[in-house]
Amino acid sequence: MTGRYDVAVVGAGIVGLACALAAARRGLSVIVIDRDAQANGASVRNFGFVTVTGQPRGRVWDRARRSRVVWDEVAGEADVPILQRGLWLPVRRPEAAAVLEAFMATEMGEGCRLMTAEAARARAPQIIGRQTVAALWSPHDLRVDSRMAIPRLAAWLSQRFGVCFLRQTAVQAIEPPRLVTGRGVIEVERIVVCPGDDLTGLFPDHLAEAGLTRCKLQMMRLASPGFDLPAPVMSDLGLIRYGGYANLPEAAALRVRLEAEQGAAIADGVHLIAVQDADGALVVGDSHHDAATPDPFASEAVDQLILDEWRAVTDQPAPAVLQRWIGTYARGLSADLIAAPHPQVRLALITAGNGASTGFAFGEEVIADLFEEALEP
Repeated sequence: MTGRYDVAVVGAGIVGLACALAAARRGLSVIVIDRDAQANGASVRNFGFVTVTGQPRGRVWDRARRSRVVWDEVAGEADVPILQRGLWLPVRRPEAAAVLEAFMATEMGEGCRLMTAEAARARAPQIIGRQTVAALWSPHDLRVDSRMAIPRLAAWLSQRFGVCFLRQTAVQAIEPPRLVTGRGVIEVERIVVCPGDDLTGLFPDHLAEAGLTRCKLQMMRLASPGFDLPAPVMSDLGLIRYGGYANLPEAAALRVRLEAEQGAAIADGVHLIAVQDADGALVVGDSHHDAATPDPFASEAVDQLILDEWRAVTDQPAPAVLQRWIGTYARGLSADLIAAPHPQVRLALITAGNGASTGFAFGEEVIADLFEEALEP
């Protein structure tokens, strides 16, 4: 803590690390402060799925594409394995196939392929079930193990750029150029606060004005299914949750049918993402329930809805459940929040549950805003 830093980042999740990287790449001295001994929130409780395909058209999609590039740039240096690439999205309803056709007609479909069930089954027989009517293949996505990736990214930032990490330390007050912690005062020129889903700690008035809440999700780790998942897998339900599909006019008819046929899943915010770890185990989820203070209890009924969707998509039995957990993240009506409670301070949150997918680009935007610069389009 000795000396003076150019930038302090409060919060060591993916958004905080992204801001630290963006600042460090400018040659700035950076310190990252976090109240926990290691990352313990949404950044390590997710799929590690860097999802480009299906992100909302425009700024968020652009961020996802840029973030995917940064993941590719840093993964090798930081010893973060890219476990899977691409996306398979088999669908079981003609209304869903119509959404995929409309998606392919946009710029977001560039490089993707829309296949018949037979063509998809020839390429990925383990995950293309009998009910499949069409399948989207995208080459644009990648997947890391977030439980491994986040600590390795932090270690790499320390080794490569000299970023200082101060953990198990609470920030008590922000008074530029002073940042007051439980371990003393840090002298710093500029500060970025990345609070995750802590909406009542630092700058609670700004967070309250943004109308944020907290979203709880349920996830599971399953035993190996006995085959290699050719890429992350999604399903019909994702087409009404991901804005790149859901905002297309053709999604309205699909929503009506899904509400009639899978109303319980929609009520619990269930959609399917399935990815595979290096040891063959699957990570599957998830669900979505909003609350100011989400309860810490997982519902077996919700988990069964997720497993039912896996079986319906793949015609494969659900492997044994090895682990269950819940995650929470800040959620708002917009994709993010960048606020300036002080000229030398930025409050920065991703509020759409896609931090792994868009965080690196978002961090670049935050640091540019902090230094009152405009990024090139």
